[in-house]
Amino acid sequence: MRLSARSIAFGVAFALGVTLLPTAATATPGAPSPDGSWSVTPVHGGYRVTLHLDRELEARDALPEIAVNGRSVGYAQQSPDGRTLTVTTTDRTAAEASSVQVAWNGTVPGSTTGTTSAKATPKPHASRTSPPVDPAAPGPYGIDRADYDFGDTALKLSGLGDRVVEERAAVWVPKNAPGPRPVVIFLHGRHSACYDPVAKKTDNTHWPCADGYQPIPSHRGYDKSAEVLASRGYVVVSISANGINAQDNPYSDDAGTLARGQLVLDHLDLLAQANDGRAPGMSPLLKGRLDLKDVGLMGHSRGGEGVVKAALLNAALPRPYGIKAVLPLAPIDFGRETLPDVPMAVILPYCDGDVSNLQGQHFYEDTRYAHTSDGVLRSSLLVMGADHNFFNTEWTPGVAVAPASDDWSSQSDATCGTNSPTSIRLTAAEQYQVGIDYVAGFFRLVMGHETGLAPMFDGSTGTEISVGAATVYQESQAPTGDRLDLAPLRGPASNVEFSPAEAGRFCASMSGRSPQSGLPSCTMSTSTGRFPSFTPANYGGNVTATPLLHLSWTAPTSMSVDLPRSRSNVKKYAALTLRAALDDAGVSADLRITVVDGAGRTQSTTVSGLGDALTSFPGSGTLLPKTWLRTIRWPVAEMTGVKVNDLRQVVISTATPTGGVFLSDLAFQDSGVGEGGPSELPQVSIVGTTVNEGDGPGTATVTLRLSETSKVPVTASVQTLAGTGTQVATGAQQVVIEPGRREVAVRIPVNGDTVPAATTDTVYKVFVVDPTDAVVGQNFAHLTVHDDDPAT
Repeated sequence: MRLSARSIAFGVAFALGVTLLPTAATATPGAPSPDGSWSVTPVHGGYRVTLHLDRELEARDALPEIAVNGRSVGYAQQSPDGRTLTVTTTDRTAAEASSVQVAWNGTVPGSTTGTTSAKATPKPHASRTSPPVDPAAPGPYGIDRADYDFGDTALKLSGLGDRVVEERAAVWVPKNAPGPRPVVIFLHGRHSACYDPVAKKTDNTHWPCADGYQPIPSHRGYDKSAEVLASRGYVVVSISANGINAQDNPYSDDAGTLARGQLVLDHLDLLAQANDGRAPGMSPLLKGRLDLKDVGLMGHSRGGEGVVKAALLNAALPRPYGIKAVLPLAPIDFGRETLPDVPMAVILPYCDGDVSNLQGQHFYEDTRYAHTSDGVLRSSLLVMGADHNFFNTEWTPGVAVAPASDDWSSQSDATCGTNSPTSIRLTAAEQYQVGIDYVAGFFRLVMGHETGLAPMFDGSTGTEISVGAATVYQESQAPTGDRLDLAPLRGPASNVEFSPAEAGRFCASMSGRSPQSGLPSCTMSTSTGRFPSFTPANYGGNVTATPLLHLSWTAPTSMSVDLPRSRSNVKKYAALTLRAALDDAGVSADLRITVVDGAGRTQSTTVSGLGDALTSFPGSGTLLPKTWLRTIRWPVAEMTGVKVNDLRQVVISTATPTGGVFLSDLAFQDSGVGEGGPSELPQVSIVGTTVNEGDGPGTATVTLRLSETSKVPVTASVQTLAGTGTQVATGAQQVVIEPGRREVAVRIPVNGDTVPAATTDTVYKVFVVDPTDAVVGQNFAHLTVHDDDPAT
């Protein structure tokens, strides 16, 4: 056994699973429910809600929540055996509990609360095309295998409290490919770790596996993608993370994200040793064959946030590896960490029943303007008809060696259920092929510079594209050097005017989650699964999410945007672009876009004439339809009625009598990928503290600290979580570190009293999230409140 060189010490955390618990009769606070399945106990100004399950929660990637009377009151801490969930809350609903259940992404499974009328399936627009290059076509090279396995207890990861995990990977090496080859690493997500091949049972509470159980080979679920890339000259390494999956519940503070990032870097260290011929037990096929200055990472589900974390940890190293591309596939994003300076594509499955709120959208939203000199492509892609699991064959019933399931649990659902004649669902084989296309296509584009694959990611052929059997909708942002931002539409700007003046209403987040932003919520719905851009992150639930323009009208309304006089020549750009979606009312609407040149000549088109961004997605209920902005493109080559070397203004006006839309990111863009690499921005970390409770309102001071001073202001948000007690309230505040400063103190309100507590020290978690002009270093810390009231 060896200790991972990337380890940093941490404590206790949350875990995951899925089940639907029966509703029990009303219990008074301090007493259990009549059937004993749950209890509500008054504690130190709040309530502790405990739910006992009749079996271990099934492993899944979303975090479990506890719902009281059908409404979520917070994320649950799970016991090591996976059969007890606990949350501490100040929500007075707990005092009148008539039911306590498991919830996921704010929704109790089977709940119909917040249902809406069914929406029609969007009709494919005439401009929809297929990629001009087959992304999954085999290349010229044969394939050798160089798998390695150093056992189930080979590594210790401090992100798991120094618990042991395996060091195991499947490796594909191109035969006879000249010189060192680019390297792509795959990291699977959170699935059960072990299975009994005889009884066909799974287990996720023991590592190493209990007697009679075997590790589930989740890392072998992407074999076909690996084969395509290897035949194209890439060395592909798919690593096993079962030890993390089985232990991230009781032994990590961040649901295993840090441990997953450490695991990726540990394998890169091992590969570097193998490349130098210094790694006993590694295949000689790897010696001198690895170009670790050219590395790509793909992570599925929790592996998606894991590879983002790996890229951030890597950027902090004195001699970082050359991570040039990151592909989060159906990812979670618990911490809202940004990843500037590295090309990134986020793949979101429309019928995801696990990470049903598509929270990985925040990787795209938060990173768009996280660095003013960010010179790389990023995109977000919505794959219609895809679920969460079927990108991995080992998570797919009928082909997996262990028990597996379709995560979209309602098979009778009219939109995503497999038993409905109106369903848009892909078959398992169709979805797996789409996964191959996008995994192979992304790395071939970014690392292999095969520009024929760009339409799959940059929207250059329209708002949607056909990839295999799937319709894929697109959002994209070109590198800064290939883009002229006219109006990000995140707030008022000097070059933007509205008529009437009060028509421009900027908004952010949902359900009143971020009052500190000073903006109204974009929707007051509590159905977080329907709003990927606004859904609250697990460790940043009150941090401002996706400020944009909400334009609603009952009379003619317009917005004019002036171009900088020095940037009036837009001839070099491919298209005028704008992200757009109907608001949550879902009422039919359209807009007119007009360009005006220096001589006053104009030319107009409509959003509906450019694509179907202002149509509703299909479905009804608490998870569907999704509200998701699509990028529309008006090619500059089609602006023949004006002088594109002297454009002065863009006007967006209403084209229907009434309507409501969300708008963002008005820009001129060209196609480009940019040269990515580890970010050189400073890392911002949070440092905790311990304070006495006191006898009334007080404060605790935590610290935000930069790894080096910045020449520009660094902004970040600090989120406190009150899941373990009631002395500190859940909330967020934005903090600025001024140029030339290394740190800033952040005051957290603490509510003390004179009542002795049952626990002397209560530990709260504090996170730093969503930084601008910096990247996250140490993203969480402990705020410990010491009860200083003497026992009576």
